[in-house]
Amino acid sequence: MVRKKRVYERYVKRLQDLLFSSIALLLLSPILLIVAVLVRIKLGGPVLFVQERPGLHDKIFRMYKFRTMTDERDANGELLPDSTRLTSFGKFLRSTSLDELPELLNIVRGDMAIVGPRPLLVQYLALYDEHQKRRHDVRPGLTGHAQVNGRNAISWEDKFNLDVNYVDQITFVGDWKIIFLTIKKVFIREGIHSNNSVTIEPYRGSNEESVRL
Repeated sequence: MVRKKRVYERYVKRLQDLLFSSIALLLLSPILLIVAVLVRIKLGGPVLFVQERPGLHDKIFRMYKFRTMTDERDANGELLPDSTRLTSFGKFLRSTSLDELPELLNIVRGDMAIVGPRPLLVQYLALYDEHQKRRHDVRPGLTGHAQVNGRNAISWEDKFNLDVNYVDQITFVGDWKIIFLTIKKVFIREGIHSNNSVTIEPYRGSNEESVRL
């Protein structure tokens, strides 16, 4: 069934995203430069972490973030655990969401939106059920409904339900409510980590068949 788009989503949302992301890149360029220099000094190169992510209708794009981890490896050349490679500076970047700022480039390019379901890993595509797949009916977002309702501190199931709920109820007021709540949560640094890990646990699927994939 084809999803019906409201006037805001069809005619306003993308123009709004392009305008505000372009302005944000200009206004925040000094901060972007400072963070880039600090990342290079404290964590080494490359400054940007680039990873393929699925976007609108599962189309793969390259997402940009500031790196937050070192490339420290063990004697066998394997990367050390995230908890070891994530430095205090990296934790600061994550807790303030400064590591997400390069994604403004993705918004300008049309890969992402300001508000939408967060872009996850490509390998998760094979694990989604039909309900969860609907999160890809819209562009992924810099922030989203799940990010202001628990972020990494809630279960995958809850995140996906919030994502699909957003897809079904995209409005101008709803988007701006999420934006303002995001700004608030950045300042209070809430929901950055899961309860069991410094980074979010990988998604294993919602049923036994998915887990075996």
